[in-house]
Amino acid sequence: MSIDKDLLAILCCPETKQSVSMADSALVKKLNDAVARGGLKNKGNKPVSEQLDGGLIRADQKILYPIRENIPVMLIEEGIPLQQIS
Repeated sequence: MSIDKDLLAILCCPETKQSVSMADSALVKKLNDAVARGGLKNKGNKPVSEQLDGGLIRADQKILYPIRENIPVMLIEEGIPLQQIS
């Protein structure tokens, strides 16, 4: 999974305006394992039910925005707090 470099350069967290970068495959796998167990919630406090194709991680490493069908979902409530998988 990759995002065009020009697109990645202009994307930012919609909440804090921090830059984002591609999440590594190990993190995406951990998140997808949590999705499969039903143990992952987004910032809107709703269960994440769809597997992630990838993710964009905020510069402070606290929030991941999911990528589904090669489209980054850059909505505040869809962000996934990463402390859930620590």
